[in-house]
This record gives sequence, C-alpha cells and structure tokens, in this order.
Amino acid sequence: MSDLGTLQKALADRFSSGKKVGTRHIAFWHDVDGEYDNDLDDLASALGDVKVIRVHGDEYAVKHRLLKEEPDQSFIVYRTGVIDEDTSNWLLDLELAYGKFTANRTDLIAQDLGLPLGLQAVIRQHEKFTKSAERVQKLKALLAKDDDRTKLRAKMSAVLLRIKEHTFGELTRALLIENANGSSDGYQALADFGLADFYWDGARDIYGYDSPNPSIADFVLWVFRNADDDFAATKPTIKFDYGSWRNTVQSREAMAALARRTERDLQIREKLATVDYADLLGNDTYEAIDQKILGDLARGVSEQTLRVPDVQKAEQARQTTFWYGLEPSFRALYTAIRSAAELLDSISSLSTAIATFDDGLSKYQRQWYRIDQLYRQFLYAARTTEHAEPLAPLVDKVEAFYNNNYVAPLALAWQQQVDKLDTWKAAAHPSQVDFYDAYVKPLVSQEKRVVVVVSDALRYEVADELASRIRQEDKFDAKLDAVLGILPSYTQLGMAALLPHSTIGFAGTPAKGDVQVDGKPTIGTANRAKILQTVEGTALAYNAVPTGRDALRALLKEHKVVYIYHDEIDHQAHNLGSEESAPKAAEAAIVELIGLVKRLNSADASNIFITSDHGFLFQESKIDDGSKLSEDPHGDIEYRDRRFLLGSDFKETAAFNTWTSAQLGLSSEWQVHIPKSIYRLTQKMQGTADRFVHGGATLQEIVVPVIATSGKGKSDVKPVEVQIRPSSDKITTNNVVVDLFQVTAVSEKVRSRELRAGIYFGDQLISDQVTLIFNSEAIAERERFQQAKLKLRPDHSAGNGAQVEFRLEEPIAGTNHWKSAYKAPFAIKLAFTADF
Repeated sequence: MSDLGTLQKALADRFSSGKKVGTRHIAFWHDVDGEYDNDLDDLASALGDVKVIRVHGDEYAVKHRLLKEEPDQSFIVYRTGVIDEDTSNWLLDLELAYGKFTANRTDLIAQDLGLPLGLQAVIRQHEKFTKSAERVQKLKALLAKDDDRTKLRAKMSAVLLRIKEHTFGELTRALLIENANGSSDGYQALADFGLADFYWDGARDIYGYDSPNPSIADFVLWVFRNADDDFAATKPTIKFDYGSWRNTVQSREAMAALARRTERDLQIREKLATVDYADLLGNDTYEAIDQKILGDLARGVSEQTLRVPDVQKAEQARQTTFWYGLEPSFRALYTAIRSAAELLDSISSLSTAIATFDDGLSKYQRQWYRIDQLYRQFLYAARTTEHAEPLAPLVDKVEAFYNNNYVAPLALAWQQQVDKLDTWKAAAHPSQVDFYDAYVKPLVSQEKRVVVVVSDALRYEVADELASRIRQEDKFDAKLDAVLGILPSYTQLGMAALLPHSTIGFAGTPAKGDVQVDGKPTIGTANRAKILQTVEGTALAYNAVPTGRDALRALLKEHKVVYIYHDEIDHQAHNLGSEESAPKAAEAAIVELIGLVKRLNSADASNIFITSDHGFLFQESKIDDGSKLSEDPHGDIEYRDRRFLLGSDFKETAAFNTWTSAQLGLSSEWQVHIPKSIYRLTQKMQGTADRFVHGGATLQEIVVPVIATSGKGKSDVKPVEVQIRPSSDKITTNNVVVDLFQVTAVSEKVRSRELRAGIYFGDQLISDQVTLIFNSEAIAERERFQQAKLKLRPDHSAGNGAQVEFRLEEPIAGTNHWKSAYKAPFAIKLAFTADF
C-alpha cells in the first residue's frame, strides 16, 4: 500500500493543478479492492472544501448530482470493483474529461508525468521503468502533449539508451554505435524493460527488417547487404537514416567499423576480385571497394592502359564518397596514382632535343622540371601513406621510367651542350654569383629593406610548388625565376655565391672545400653575417629567427638586408641511410618556408626572396653500376665528393669535364673535375650517400630557383562562386534534380568549395543530403555544371502547395557544423507519391 502522506500529496496536487471546469475539480478514484475506503474521509477533509461520493451502482444519480445539483462543488468520486471502459459506464465522459485518479504507485507516476488516461496503461506495462526516479525525471523532460503510445515508448527507449532524441533513426544510431564498440548494454536495457519487441516492430514497419530471431548483429548485416544494392528492396526511410548515420560525426567511425566487420563476414574483398573498377565508382558501401578501385587504377596506369583523364574521372566520382572523406590515405593514394599517370604520359611523349645551352635551361624551367616534381610527389604519397599496397605494381614502373626514360636521356642531351662550353656562363640567364647585384642591391639602393631566405637544396621543382602554395595564401603573391647555379654545385660554394662580393674562390688548399669571397671566409653563419655587415646586413639560422612579432620587427628594422639560412632537405636527405626521406623533407621544407614568409610579412617585411645554394639528383632505388663511374680519376686530388673533385693536373678523359677556376668564374688556381651526366664517383667514397647527390652539372642540380614573394593589403583569395539554376521553381516529384553552376574555374586565388545540398521545410530537413565538390579548373562553362539529385523523405511534413527551400550549406572551418551558403525557394506540387 502507498504511504498515506504520498497519497495525500498526490490528491492535493490533483485538486490544485488537475483539469477544472470553472473553479472545481473532480477526482474519479478507481480503487478496485477498496483498500482506501476507511481512509477516504480523512484524506478528503485534509483537502478543504472537497466532498466524497461513494458509487454503489448509482452512477446515473451520481452524474445528476455532479452536473445538476452541485455543479460548482469539488468531489472525490470513489469507485471500487472492476469498472467498464465503454459506454456502459455512465460516468465515462466525465472520467475522460477530468481524468482518473489512482493510488497505484505506477499510476501516480503516470499522473505526475501528465499522461492522459489512454497512455497510463503504457506506464503500467513497463512498471519496472518507474522504479528509478532519475529515469522518470528524464522521461518527463522529453514528453509532449501530443505524444501517443508509440512516441511514449520511443522516449522511454531514448532514456534507456541515454540519448535525447527519440526518432527511430536516433534509437538505431545509439544501438549501432554501442554494437560497433563491442557493447550491448543499451539493447539489453530495452530487453530488460520490455521494449525490445517495440524496437523490432519499428524495424519491421519503418525499415522493412523482418526476422524470426532479430538481433543487432543480424540487423547490421541486413543493413549493409541492402546498402550494397542501394536499398532497392527495403522501405525508403532506411536509406535516409543510413546516410545520416554515416555522415554525422557522432556515428561515422562506428559505421566504418561495422562496415569493415561486415566486409570480413561477407568476404566482400574476395567477391570484388573479378569486378571491373568502373562498375564500382558509384558504390561506397565497403572500404574494400576503394582499395579495389585504387588497385585497378594503379595496375592500369602501370600498364599504360589508363591515362590521366581516366584517373581524374575515377577520383571525381569518389571525392564525395564515405571512405574518400574518412580516410586521408585514400585521398593521398589517388594523388599518387594521378601523379604517376601524368609522369608516365609526360615521359612517353618526352623530347630531349636541346638546341643551345640557354634552350636547355629554358625548357627545364618551362616543362621538364614538372617530371621531377611528379616523381617526388608520387614517392611522398606512396611512402608516407598508410595502406599503400595498391601502389605496388606502380612503384617499380615509375622508378624505371623516371630513371631510364627521363633522367638518363635528358642528362645525356644536356651533357652535349655542357661539353660545348668554354666558360660556365649562359647568354640569356643570370648567374648565381650575380644574385645579390641583380635582385637585392637595386632594392637596397632605393632604401628598401630586403630579406633573403636561403634554403639548402631547394630544387627548382620544389620551389615551383612552394611558390604556387604561397600564392594560394590570402594576401600573398610569389613569382618564380631562376639563375644558373655555380659549379661545382655544393653547399659552401652556392652559399658564398649568394653573398655580396667582387671575387669568389676556394680558400687556400681546398682540403675541406671551403670558400672565400673578397678574401674573407664564408663557412658558417657568423662569417656570412660579417660579410653582410658591409651592406648594413646580418645573417642568422632559421631556428634563430625571433618567434615574437615585435622582436622580429625590431631585427628587420635594425638591418637593411637579412639573410636567413634554412636547412631541411639537405640536412635530412644527404646522409647514407636517410636518402629516401628526400620527398618527405621537401614537403616539410615547403610548410616551414610558408610559415616563415607569413611571420616575416606580419613583421612588415615586404621584399622577401627565397633561393637556394644548389639543387640535387635523387632516385629512390639503389644506384646501379651503370650510374657509377668506375674510372679512377688521374690527378692531384685535394677534395673529393660523389659528384666532383677539386685538385690539380687532372687528366682529360671522356668521363669527366675538367674546368679551371677561371672558366667557372672563380678566383683560384685549382681545377674542378666533374663526372659527366649523372655519374657518381665510387673510389674512396664508401659510407656516403649516392642516391641523393649534388655537385655536378645536370639541370636538376644547377637550375637554382629565386622566388620573389610579397604581401598584399587586400584579401585576394576567395571560394569559387556557385549559382543555383533550377529548370523550375516547382517540385512535382519526390525525386528532385537541381542544376548547379560553378561560376569561374578554380585557380590559386579561387579555391574549390565543398557544399551540401538539401531541401528544407522551415528548419526541418525533408530530403536526403548530398555533398558536392566544386573544384573544376575547366575554362569552358559547359564543363562546370553539376546536378544535385535529392529524394524527398516519405515522412516529411510539407503538404502539397507548401513553400520549401533548396539550400547549399558549407562547413564552418574547424567545427563539425555547417552554415547556409546559397538557397532557392520551391513549391511542392506533387501529383502523386508512388515514386517512393
């Protein structure tokens, strides 16, 4: 029996806040066993002006008293025994109007929840749920006046699953997440509280899942099997909810885990073995599909049966799919395959014809450098990306093609022009030794301050990518030029050549390859700073650049010229055992240099040059004997490197170019002996790197970049504009297609854009959502159209004639949220709904 105090409070609450007609309330108390008959009068007296009527088969008379005799009096109408709930109950209409009162704890809770008579039975059916005050309070917070039995059970389920939303899609999301995490606590709670059957009835009626022995594991298999067939055999709601489960951050990883598990259980990878990749481009159910597509693309590119457009088409089809967005490694692998395809195509059509020395320099800057760039980008993606197994058939092909069909033939053709030279000088290209006079001095003479960033081994192709990525930054510009690097192309000489000077040469006996300018040593930052003091300048290492803007601004104001020495590529790659890190080091250098340019610009540096001491030759594979010079050089050798020798009395041979210092513009008596083409010296060079080298005269080593970069006052980077171009403003079918137009081509200053399309009725999404990427670089307008293909939800609330809105939303940077970018009004004018 309930405590009388609790019962007294329940009655008091009933009379103070229950339904009233005028000022009175009637409590129809059903006490089947008459437990409270003896306490009734005392309970009523505590309520004040409340009378008690005990019903003993005189319902009509009671009704007459209530309605006619004492229409303003408050009553407790007390009834015992079983009471009919149909029209034979003369008091039913009043009971429905005022509500029934019960002393049953569960019923009291149901009344406290404000549930109407028809829903109190639901609470009684799940009495165990009410034994926790916390559960009851959480349920109370979710209830609404229009709740029916289904919504009430759904909200009870939401409380048990510890979620706030009660839609069937959200209940299922919670169960899928816990299943992916190896738990079943939520589902077990539904079963324990008598709500499991309710859930499976919903799965049958809403999704079409019907099983004699339902389970979450079986449901998961059913979901993915049907997803693989685009839910052709299910009820339509599952397709919408499946999309939400996958595309919402809350459940994305769980859906990926379940897909991987299902992929193993159903042996999807084995089933895909004989499927053509082109037939899979529209299917993103399983991770194995992307791996299959990538593997087929890599194989086709390796066999050269697939070209760049084929790879681009495949990637375009995949770039809005689930796994492409989830796995950065997949995006990197598509980039690697695209780079390989472009590299193989470029080499296949390569002409290494060189008319003159200057013609070779110009062609390298215009076109050939791109092959070196593609090779590096391919290796970076292939070697720094997880799950790179699909690239296996492509790696050896790229390596062989690059070295045998590009590097060697180009070096041979270029060597023929080098052999014709009497002095190391180009007619139409400035020399590295003239860098200061050509680039820095004119600005200093105009009282402008200059910063020169010297990045060790920043090859021309790396600098090209760096310049492009600087231009992609807002309010920045960068122009790429090149100078003819000094010979031999090694660090001490290249660094010295960039300093202000009149003469440059080897320092005494070049046992260490040391260099001096105007008779002053140049080795190390301190010596270079002393030389720059003659032009009111200084030098410092990259790691010594002040991190604070004020301190950096003060440093720049103190000097007319500041040289900053950056060493990432050469430091990482020019050591035996770490040469393969060259592509990774190049990427790191680009990132660091962009950051440095931004810091300098924020400190008011407006004239910034980025250059290098030399380039490099690099290949990932082991150097074969064909690239090693076995001939023992003849002469007095003072300094030895993989790619050059310093000394005297060198004997002329077909394998070497021998230069006097004067021929190279150096003030010294020493000779420079350089192996022709790409040959490496092997004698007495054990333990030194041979895959990453410099010092020689190949184009990759001696075309030295010069980037002039500056900041701008106004923002000059913007996202590409998109226009909504519907053929009609009416939606006449549940399948909606809207034309979208990318206004301009994507470029360095016009960024690509990710937009999400959907149809809304007020703030309610009433369609599925699709993500589109606007990244076309096409000049022709007809190639910049896309279509958003949407389907209205079968349970949407927008009636015929309703005004709805097509919206394009874009992600808010750094968050998981979206904001509206474009919208267009539409009117619902459906003729029929059979196309669901």
